[in-house]
Amino acid sequence: MFDDLSRYLSSASNQELVLTQLLQHIYLSLLPLVIGLALAVPLGWLAHRYRGVSGVVFGLSNAIYTIPSLALFVVIPVVLGTQILDSVNVVVALTIYTTALLVRPVCDALDAVPFHVVAAATAMGYRPLRRFVTVELPLSVPVLSAGVRVASVSNISLVSVGALIGTGGLGVLFTSGFQISYTAPIIVGIVLTLVLALVVDLVLVGLRRALTPWLRAGGTT
Repeated sequence: MFDDLSRYLSSASNQELVLTQLLQHIYLSLLPLVIGLALAVPLGWLAHRYRGVSGVVFGLSNAIYTIPSLALFVVIPVVLGTQILDSVNVVVALTIYTTALLVRPVCDALDAVPFHVVAAATAMGYRPLRRFVTVELPLSVPVLSAGVRVASVSNISLVSVGALIGTGGLGVLFTSGFQISYTAPIIVGIVLTLVLALVVDLVLVGLRRALTPWLRAGGTT
């Protein structure tokens, strides 16, 4: 097995293929994470602020997340009028999944912000938008970061599914390896997917620590 891996990775063309698909995988998984989080924040705020709509928002997000990813990858080109192999289909599909996955964590994170802190900000004259951006959202980061970490792993995993319909990413190594009954690219794809998920998770942990200096000051890890 190690000989096969060595021969596979020693080829310049294979190295170029692996690097290209790795970069494509990063793009296809992280761009939807950023866009999905940007969409989930206002939706989660609506669910937090107006309890009457929270059931509708959560029910809709749960229903969306139960749609099989492969089916969504196939349907989106029909809806958008794009080509089946266009990478935008994966970006849109994973953005939908990410938004649906993060709506509840955003609401829960805002619920976890101490009421007396919000009341104090209001008493100091903070308008709702300013209070949300400068007080509620920063204080919600510790809870929200857990949901973002789960979403990142989910996206990195789901991008591989897109290879079944011909889109890029490390899943290409899986499909090509299965087609020619060659395990080396499959193993490389699995290892790189795991490493990518770990690296992204560590980056998110570091970002959470950078955004919550008060937790470090208080001795919380």
